[in-house]
Parts: sequence; structure tokens; C-alpha cells
Amino acid sequence: MATLLRRALLPLRPLSSSTRPAADVPFRARSHGASRLYPDHIPTSPLQKALLAAGSAGMALYDPYRHDMIAVLGETTGCWTLKVLRDQMKRDPEGAQILQERPRISLSTLDLGKLQSLPEGSFGREYLRFLDVNRVSPDTRAPTRFVDDEELAYVIQRYREVHDMLHTLLGMPTNMLGEIVVKWFEAVQTRLPMCILGALFGPVRLSAQSLQVLVSELIPWAVENGRRAPCVLNLYYEQRWEQSLSALREELGITVPPLCVRGRA
Repeated sequence: MATLLRRALLPLRPLSSSTRPAADVPFRARSHGASRLYPDHIPTSPLQKALLAAGSAGMALYDPYRHDMIAVLGETTGCWTLKVLRDQMKRDPEGAQILQERPRISLSTLDLGKLQSLPEGSFGREYLRFLDVNRVSPDTRAPTRFVDDEELAYVIQRYREVHDMLHTLLGMPTNMLGEIVVKWFEAVQTRLPMCILGALFGPVRLSAQSLQVLVSELIPWAVENGRRAPCVLNLYYEQRWEQSLSALREELGITVPPLCVRGRA
């Protein structure tokens, strides 16, 4: 048990040059271990999951930028909710196609040159701008390890990998306030316990001014948009690069944010 906890609570190490990126590994493939369901799978008992959930929750609350801990928390607490999301995807033509084809989002699967050549205002160009301005990379998403079902493991991996697309759709930066707003949207959309906890406890680190703006304007806006928009996991983002961001927002029922969040603590 101690070994398992140490493996979960240590920060994720960068992949060596000889290792294939996580996004290049198909979820359908089974590993050599008989009890492992996909390449990075670590089988765990209910008790082990409870201990991992408690430990990762404490670390995530202490340091909200420990994305590895947030990932562990999502995997160990979201089994029932992931089944609901999976069933929603199966009932939707676009969502079912995603589950069938299992696309992955990483620097190795994105055609950055194509995104750069797209017109201003297109979804693909605005997504690339988001990555550049906020200095983030799709390769930072942790691989799924503690979900004991390979299809559900893909669902939560897909949720992680489209997170930056949601930032783009919502017009939110990656500062603390922007992340909390996105978490409120995701909490309403997915009902994942990790998102709900992040939405409720994330604001404790905000300044009084930012907290007032969050409560009075941004949370109502995020909740309203989360309720109005269809399930965002049913959107095949990779096939929407050329669509204008404004048209995509209109299709999903997402309105522009009520104020600029960049630069607010």
C-alpha cells in the first residue's frame, strides 16, 4: 500500500525520448499483465482507491496546481459519473464516433502548421492562440491509471484532453480565477466529484475583489452556460478546427464571458 501511495503522490516524470507519448498509445491495447486493462493501468481495491482519493484531495487542496493529484482524485472518485458520461456519449452520434475512434490530443497528433494557417477567429486558430498565450501544452495531461474499465479510462482521458478546448470556448485564461470558472462549468456539465470539489474549494485562494466578481458575475454565467450547452464530450473538436469560434459557441449555446478575467488574481 505504501508503494502504491508513493507512486500516486509523486509528481509525474517527463517521458524519456525512447518512450512513446501517452497520446500515441491506444486504449484498446491490453498490457502484458493479466490484470491490467490498458498500458498505464494500476489495479486497485476499493480501500486503496479510498486512500488514494483522500491523499490526493488533501494535496490538491494544499496546492491546486498539482495536476497529478487532481488527476488521481478524478479517477478514484468518478466511476459512477464516468458511466453516465459514457452512456451520454453512446446515445449521441458524434459522441459515439469519438468512443469508436478514440482520438487523442497531443503535440504528436495536432497539425500545428494547419492550425496556424487557419483564418483569424476560427476555433483551431483560437485554440492555438490559447496554447501560445498561456504557455501550456496538451502533452501535460496525465495518463489514466486508476480506472478499472478501459472504456471509462478513455472517457476521463478525453475529458482531460479537451479541457483546454473548454478554456478556448469559454474565453478563460489559466490563472486561478479562470480555472475556477471552467471548473464551475465542468461541474455542471459532468457532475464529476473532482470538478465539484474544485469549484467549491478553489475560491478560498482568491483575493476579496476576485471572489466578489466570481460570486456575483462569473459563477452565474458559468452555471447558466453549463446547463444550456449539450454535453461537451460529444463534440469532435478535431473536426471543428475550421469552424468559427463564434459559430461554435452559438451552436453550443455558450455566450461570451461578462468580463475579462485575464490579469485578475
